[in-house]
Amino acid sequence: MSKSYLVQKEENGVHGKNVNVNYGKSLTGKGVNGTGFHRVSDTSVHPASSAQKSRRQKWDVRPSEMAMRTVNPIRAIVDGMKLTPNPEKAMIALSIGDPTVFGNLPTDDSVLQALKEAVDSQQYNGYAPSIGYQKSREAVANFYNNPLAPLEAKDVVLTSGCSQAIELCISVLSNPGDNILIPCPGFSLYKCIAVTMGINIKLYNLLPERSWEVDLEHLESLIDEKTSCLVVTNPSNPCGSVFTQEHLQSILKLASKHRLPVLADEIYGDMVFPGCTFHSLATLSSDVPILSCGGLAKRWLVPGWRMGWILIHDRNNVFGSEIRQGLVKLTQLILGACTLVQGALESILNNTPQHFYHSTTSFLKANAEICFKELSTVPGLTPIMPSGALYLMVGIDIDHFPGMETDVEFTERLVTEQSVFCLPTTAFDFPNYFRIVVTVPEEMMVEACARIRQFCLRNYRPHRDELDQ
Repeated sequence: MSKSYLVQKEENGVHGKNVNVNYGKSLTGKGVNGTGFHRVSDTSVHPASSAQKSRRQKWDVRPSEMAMRTVNPIRAIVDGMKLTPNPEKAMIALSIGDPTVFGNLPTDDSVLQALKEAVDSQQYNGYAPSIGYQKSREAVANFYNNPLAPLEAKDVVLTSGCSQAIELCISVLSNPGDNILIPCPGFSLYKCIAVTMGINIKLYNLLPERSWEVDLEHLESLIDEKTSCLVVTNPSNPCGSVFTQEHLQSILKLASKHRLPVLADEIYGDMVFPGCTFHSLATLSSDVPILSCGGLAKRWLVPGWRMGWILIHDRNNVFGSEIRQGLVKLTQLILGACTLVQGALESILNNTPQHFYHSTTSFLKANAEICFKELSTVPGLTPIMPSGALYLMVGIDIDHFPGMETDVEFTERLVTEQSVFCLPTTAFDFPNYFRIVVTVPEEMMVEACARIRQFCLRNYRPHRDELDQ
């Protein structure tokens, strides 16, 4: 029979001398929510049997199954690569999606000033509500509010970076055994999160010959009764593509037909090249509920500040109260985003000048154009001009490079010979391409492209039929 222990704390407290312990008596009056009493339950007052005591004869501490399922595809590929740079050439890393690495893309002074003021105020040193301060959520709602997709503070959940926003959305929409649809090539974190949770993934194809639009026929063929969520990344990592309004409407039409909620990864939203337009998916949806994920990391060039958000666009009350409640419960696992950045958030969103955004995207476009132009005439390579984000994808005609059977081997050899590191897209489940990050200083981009050209000219071999022409 279960017994209760009653600990009565007198003036000197539990750790003092005057402590009375009573067995088998219930709490009345004062209890856990009152003063002086704590109650603990025990299933048995009998000592453990000798069999229980000797169950473990030696130490055997093992990682959990969840931990062992957790594999970041990029790290799995990169950590296994044989990377030995040419000692005669300085290393140029075009692989890291962090715009701050080279120091040529600092955030705006107004962003720094906002954080300094938040620190100096000493108002943000404690815990915030797990979904974020009301004032900070209002600031995000006001910044992204659109007549076609209205937002209030109750529709915003602040998170520790966009990565946590994505994790929360997948967690609240899917159970182990469900499947989610993710783009291929696509951001590797979707797969990492899903597999860790026992959620299956189905990769839908993007079409390089159509500037990485979704293969809608292939996407629809993957949907079944266990499909719980469609992930749409726009603008794209790793492709740098930006979908047209018409294409986004086609995606929504398919989601509506199959009653699929959408996780819209829009961390690069509005980070598109001059002359291109970004359309937030929620502004185009009449009936498909959407969880849109974003954050400060890329557009404001502060990825280390770990400030993200979820925007809840609940069309026709499909999510209702339960999805919102589920998100709140999940945020309580780590008690929310950095409070200092939350304190600066209203000022960052309202006071960052437009010329800062324009300067950043103009630089990225110029660098992408340099890269595209230089590599377009390199034998064996097919670069695809991006329209936004930080990336450019380059196809490899691997059959023309003897001794290199995969994109991983190609990029390993490129490091060995030319000290240029590009990310092989096997990490994105899309072999025989590599991804270039276009955030490096212009002179470094020019030098990297020249080295890639040298590498290909040295290793490229035409087919015999081409020689006969």
